[in-house]
Amino acid sequence: MYKDKNKAHIRTENQYKEEYKKSVENHDLFWSEKANRLNWYKEWDRISDIDFEKAHIKWFEGAKLNASYNCIDRHIENGDGDKCAIIWEGNNPNEDKHYTYNQLLEEVSAFANVLKSNNIKKGDRVCIYLPMVPELAVAVLACARVGAIHSVVFAGFSSSALSARINDASCKMILTSDGSFRGNKIIDLKSIVDEALKDCDCVDSVIVLNRINSGITLNKNEKWWNDELDKVDDYFPAEIMDSEDPLFILYTSGSTGKPKGMVHSSGGYMVYTAYSFKNVFDYDDDDIYWCTADIGWITGHSYIVYGPLLNGATTMMFEGVPSYPDFGRFWEICEKHKVNQFYTAPTAIRALAKHPLDFVNKYDLSSLKVLGTVGEPINEEAWNWYNENIGKNKCPIVDTWWQTETGGIMITSLANVTKGKPTFATKPMMGIQPVLFDENGNEFDENNKNGILGIKYPWPSIARTIYGDHERYKNVYFSAYPGYYFPGDGAFRDEEGNYRITGRVDDVVIVSGHNLGTAPIEDVINMHDNVVESALVGYPHDIKGNALYAFVILKDDSKKDDINSEINQLISKSIGPIAKPEKIQLVPGLPKTRSGKIMRRILRKIACGEKDNFGDISTLLNPEIVEQIVKGS
Repeated sequence: MYKDKNKAHIRTENQYKEEYKKSVENHDLFWSEKANRLNWYKEWDRISDIDFEKAHIKWFEGAKLNASYNCIDRHIENGDGDKCAIIWEGNNPNEDKHYTYNQLLEEVSAFANVLKSNNIKKGDRVCIYLPMVPELAVAVLACARVGAIHSVVFAGFSSSALSARINDASCKMILTSDGSFRGNKIIDLKSIVDEALKDCDCVDSVIVLNRINSGITLNKNEKWWNDELDKVDDYFPAEIMDSEDPLFILYTSGSTGKPKGMVHSSGGYMVYTAYSFKNVFDYDDDDIYWCTADIGWITGHSYIVYGPLLNGATTMMFEGVPSYPDFGRFWEICEKHKVNQFYTAPTAIRALAKHPLDFVNKYDLSSLKVLGTVGEPINEEAWNWYNENIGKNKCPIVDTWWQTETGGIMITSLANVTKGKPTFATKPMMGIQPVLFDENGNEFDENNKNGILGIKYPWPSIARTIYGDHERYKNVYFSAYPGYYFPGDGAFRDEEGNYRITGRVDDVVIVSGHNLGTAPIEDVINMHDNVVESALVGYPHDIKGNALYAFVILKDDSKKDDINSEINQLISKSIGPIAKPEKIQLVPGLPKTRSGKIMRRILRKIACGEKDNFGDISTLLNPEIVEQIVKGS
């Protein structure tokens, strides 16, 4: 566990205020104290080295450590080897596995030897394209143990998306499986990999896990996972890494369409994720924590693998989907494993809320202590459903705002410490200094006002660069507001200093000379009793310059006769006639990324009358929805 672990846990609001004040007044001292709770082979020469103008950021310079050692070995050395580290729940309800820290060390060390025997060494990039099976976590930690840089690609991306990521990072190896189970479907992952590798000259070897017993024959330079394990032992001393050595590359969508390979460091990333996990979720030593995300996303990196394991926690992995075999699966798992902290996406909550409460009420959810949301702002209706039906009005809800680029949670309430507020991410984490800018780029202090969000000073887990393109990193995140990190989001700050994320600031449409943020209008539309969700985009208009086009999902399609006029009346009353959409299209769904964000560039094209040329949409959560929207436009 942590050294001085009780001091790592904030217990009162006053303690939060004291810690926060200290973290912004003397950030170096604050983060050095938190860093001391990890095990270092060598301490740092310098705590931080920051030059915003050049996007030059370093933390704990000169220090030496290893992420895998800190996630596993040190807990065993502290006497917790028999504690459960990972609980895996398979796609089918009757399939689960438990791994103690001792067992996890054996698995990780053995696979580190597999990597070594296949010529993977410190600094090499390894692409991981696996379903949510325990071997995915093992592979991530084995890469860290060897000193290789892992690049996990969500096992739902197309072959073209996969090959683009492999080539961008010049990955030397790919780890995959013959296939995966997803609900009642079987996905042929191996064929996707085969297609991707036609365009990848950098890959020397492929290791394939037998997950679905497909009976396939491997190609040249491909090996079965278990055959490779049979050749090695389970001892592998962790590689000594510099604090600023890259730990992983993780790709996030770029506005230009080219994905950005965000590079995260070894030391600073671990310090921040360990500290934020402990305090955001109010995690105690014997709790069972479950984040429903995939490790292919930053949420899974930070709050399934690294954050929990750095704290010696018991963390859960789930291979399946919330609707299989029925819409009670999440709650069945919570009862089965007596889950204490449950962290999921608003998209999942809204989807489950549409189904009868019988799927919830037949399960005992009394073990739950903390609920969390991630991926997008949660609307009030979904928040209330989550609070009343899952938390039974007794579990704090932490609505967390952060990004792939930030590495860890930035703005959130702390469970059982700071006050939550529906639809608000609320207060900044320690060391995070949010500010708001007006439309002219001037920072302002007034509350009860919308603005453009910026962050004043770097924190340890911020991405260090975009792989192979530092100039792009500097231009995207540090040029719009010199001296600040620019996340690309807008926010509203209330009279108590709580922040509510209002959406991307590029989701602003100028209509008849008026700047209209789409998020506030969507909020009003979503207030209609028969609306599930909406999305607004701008499109060219002969008179107004731009007009608003609304895509709206209804709860009950049979009650749609007067919906357009009712929505416009609601908007006129709440915002003003200028904010009324020129067009309202009723749709069965919205195109979303796997992290729950609406892909607005596709909606803009549809609003402009385009029927095709949407680019690669296979990376969407629901690519089929695009054609359905086009047909209805």
